[in-house]
Amino acid sequence: MKTESGTVDLGRFDFASGDEIENLQVAYESYGEFDGDNAVLVCHALTGSQNVAGYGSETTGQARAWWNDIVGPGKAIDTNEYYVVCANIPGSCYGTSGPASEDPEGDVYGTDFPPVTVDDWTRSQRLLLDQLGVGRLHAVVGGSVGGMNALDWAKRYPDDARYVVSVAAAARLDAQCLALDAVARRAITADPNWNGGEYYGSDERPTDGLAIARQIGHIMYLSKSSMEQKFGRRAAGRDARRDSFPSDPAAAFFPYRDVESYLDYQAEKFVDRFDANSYLYLTRAMDDYDLAEGYEDDARALAAFEGEALLLSFTGDWHFTTEQSETVAAAFRENDVPVAHHVIESDHGHDAFLVEPEKVGPPLRDFLDAGVEGRAVHDTDEPDPDTGNDFAPVHASLFSQ
Repeated sequence: MKTESGTVDLGRFDFASGDEIENLQVAYESYGEFDGDNAVLVCHALTGSQNVAGYGSETTGQARAWWNDIVGPGKAIDTNEYYVVCANIPGSCYGTSGPASEDPEGDVYGTDFPPVTVDDWTRSQRLLLDQLGVGRLHAVVGGSVGGMNALDWAKRYPDDARYVVSVAAAARLDAQCLALDAVARRAITADPNWNGGEYYGSDERPTDGLAIARQIGHIMYLSKSSMEQKFGRRAAGRDARRDSFPSDPAAAFFPYRDVESYLDYQAEKFVDRFDANSYLYLTRAMDDYDLAEGYEDDARALAAFEGEALLLSFTGDWHFTTEQSETVAAAFRENDVPVAHHVIESDHGHDAFLVEPEKVGPPLRDFLDAGVEGRAVHDTDEPDPDTGNDFAPVHASLFSQ
């Protein structure tokens, strides 16, 4: 399988904020051969990277690709059949221009980097694809905020993709998620080492604040049921460390629990690979996104889209709920867009789209092959007469391949 990893200079880029930079660098990876009409754009989640299928871990700092159970030869997004492109988004820290990048004078941008929006991500992806010689896409696929990015493609470039797939996403964040993101950002900016965002070149970085922000994120990604099953109230093992964060003296009297150990471990890994300012920028972009912005409602925002759509949601996901996905499906339906909303039974919470490829893969594969008529996404009888829901029920037989 042919693979490429590189960075493209898009030249001057005008951000939605009205700011601009002279040379927007966009890092990407591609897999497979382009034949003119087989391109699939994969949009990564908040702290993901262009390393979707296992070829750029050294450049991204990630231990492994984030979706290589879905993308690859013979997999749901089959790189023997499709030319797959994944681009790192502006504001991130995996090769695309962001706060940790150097400006034209050779200084680090820091908080002088322009505010970024999902709109900026979409437009930078379109410009990158132009550079790669890719016109109309076979599909745009994204998970989590990457699913919002995919929906933005249907809104902004309605003629540019045959299929749009939004996995574990929504048209906008609800108040609870907005609140938790705000607290996560406050943890970073309250860290004395954040220093107003000017910590580059210093030996002291806002690792404690970033670690807490990541822990809040992980709590959002797991369901109540999955946390209970995975951790319960168990104390951590004898070898578990409790020195990740300063602790009050009385803490030694109480058990250091499995769930604390897990969160500390995840935070410790994360601060080694991600930039605190990028976390601020990207969460603000996610919080700001509203599919209906500039329109009366979601349906009008999607009115020009001429392709087909698949929404995948998970019953245990309270970050982006099945009800939120159904709202998007209803907006497509209002425009007579062929759409399927495939609800997957799962206790894994928001992380299900990453950790349950056996449930995500079959409906995604069938949709890319045949649209909403695909067996695994259209295995339903009549729509619910009360709601009009065209949910595809989940059967174990669909995932036995």
